[in-house]
Amino acid sequence: MRRLVSIISILVLLCSCYNKGQQTPDAWDLTEQQLDSISFYTTHHYTQNYNFQVRADSMPLIQQLPAEALSDMPVDTLMVYKNEHLVVADITTVPADTIDSIWVKVASDQLTFGWIHEHEMLNCVSPDDPISEFIDFFSDAHLLIFLAFIVVVGAVYVNRQLMSRQAKLVHFNDIASFYPSLLCLLVATSATFYSSIQLFGPEKWRHFYYHPTLNPFAVPFSLGLFLISVWAIVIVGVAVLDEVRRQLRLGEAILYLLGLGATCAVAYVVFSVFTLYYIGYPLLVAYIAFAVHRYYGRPRPRYQCGRCGGLLYDKGTCPHCGALNE
Repeated sequence: MRRLVSIISILVLLCSCYNKGQQTPDAWDLTEQQLDSISFYTTHHYTQNYNFQVRADSMPLIQQLPAEALSDMPVDTLMVYKNEHLVVADITTVPADTIDSIWVKVASDQLTFGWIHEHEMLNCVSPDDPISEFIDFFSDAHLLIFLAFIVVVGAVYVNRQLMSRQAKLVHFNDIASFYPSLLCLLVATSATFYSSIQLFGPEKWRHFYYHPTLNPFAVPFSLGLFLISVWAIVIVGVAVLDEVRRQLRLGEAILYLLGLGATCAVAYVVFSVFTLYYIGYPLLVAYIAFAVHRYYGRPRPRYQCGRCGGLLYDKGTCPHCGALNE
């Protein structure tokens, strides 16, 4: 009897009322225009009321309707210029247009508005968001090639100068901390993620470009990994600054940070470019193995100075403050 009561009690606890919620049969009774807007947003990642900023020196707008421009009627043209802010006022499709069937109406104020082909507009504008602007800056192919040349030349020069002076240098004559090596590895990994998303998920990246966020949990998994790696770079970078400040004098710290910055810059350029050709993946594995081997394959300080707290490889006179440590 007791067992039966227990079973009935468990069944009662497991049962619950199911609330179907308020019945709204008209919730998806959308107009054809609304459906078209949702469909356009899904494939183009922007829609009406989206904000752009002009990046080209100038961009022409037609004040008449697209149909009038296609019928060779006289049209008035106005220009909007670099750094002007635009909002998408309307979008229409003109099937008769053989160049580009999609026309976009943009406006900068109540008196300045006009129509333009979508492909022409997208070549002249970028989303009005600081993260999108940052992406634009680092995605420019000509800039990337130029930076690659400058960075490689500068890195070779800086690292050679540091090695000739027996100065501290990441991977070769590093400080007693794994944070600098970890920072270089994070930059390389982040650059690999960045190029991988562009290579295998271009539409996913395009949507992120139009709707950027720094929240790694509000985006798909691959983008989330990329954002986590970016945040990790910031956090580890702060830790590196603290370690360098603690272990090196001001002049040595500046030289070390210059060499570290050059190494990180080379890692970004090399892995972001080589990953597009699938070479970046084995190269990243090799780089990780190299960095770990270099760090754990050299002697590390085992003692700490009793006066200044400096790290020592052996007991004796502290090279930082001159105190004798027995």
